[in-house]
Amino acid sequence: MARISGMAVIALMGAWIGAAVAANLVVPSTIFADPAPDSKFPAQMVPLAIVSKGDAMNGVLYVASGPGPHPTALLLHGLPGNEQNLDLAQAMRRAGWNVLTFHYRGSWGSHGEFSVSNAIEDAAAALALLRDVKTVEKYLIDPSRLVVVGHSMGGFVAAKNAVDDQSIDGVVLIAAANMGPYLTALRSPSARQASLDGLAAELAPLGGATVEGLLRDSVGHETDWDFTTYSKALKGRPALIVTADDGLARPSQRLAEALQTERSKLEFVHIPADHSFSSHRIALQRTVLNWLNAHFKSPSP
Repeated sequence: MARISGMAVIALMGAWIGAAVAANLVVPSTIFADPAPDSKFPAQMVPLAIVSKGDAMNGVLYVASGPGPHPTALLLHGLPGNEQNLDLAQAMRRAGWNVLTFHYRGSWGSHGEFSVSNAIEDAAAALALLRDVKTVEKYLIDPSRLVVVGHSMGGFVAAKNAVDDQSIDGVVLIAAANMGPYLTALRSPSARQASLDGLAAELAPLGGATVEGLLRDSVGHETDWDFTTYSKALKGRPALIVTADDGLARPSQRLAEALQTERSKLEFVHIPADHSFSSHRIALQRTVLNWLNAHFKSPSP
């Protein structure tokens, strides 16, 4: 892969951001207006039990109104998942998308044990359910327009599943956490105790998960859990990478640089917000919806 100079990278990133900001001046009406009701095919919120390795996980499918078939997104939360981005799920549904969100094994009351390895498998199980013939027919899913969207650790899980499953049609990474290097760094003797304590404080909703267990789980995955190496596997499919002012942006920028080198269908947007986009929820929705509309011909403007 050709090397890109630091100044060239800065100029290139600035060009992507400028183009994305210009495109995102369009505010989709589905952010602020409900679609016309459809009495025959109403919008629904359907609880689903998603089985992963024999354990039932708590899921919810937001079903779009209309006869479909509907493009469908799997929306993956982070660790532990305090921010689930359900406002984004609702906006996507108003735009004609089905959206499945769920809690990984061992998280927020789902059965089983939580680990990053398990979360990767859990997302694959959810994707399998979305492709199941009965699910497709019942909820009017278009399996040819299936996108994974992930925030924080969920961004890593989304990227890893898109690498492992080439039939995923597009991927959205939102303030993605690069779990391989992150956990590898915490295994180092030089890791600050404050960082370990900070991670431990996040684990209460994760059913017995411990820092030590997460660190053990990461052993041997230093490379394959590093999403900056995923550009060749993601090449050719639409990708949206959104970063924030949260200290996690650089690996996502590196992935974006590599995808640009691969001439991939990439949009990169930086939003000056915290990790949960607390002050920029509309900007996040606008960015994602415009990208979906551009690449997957969502039925609503």
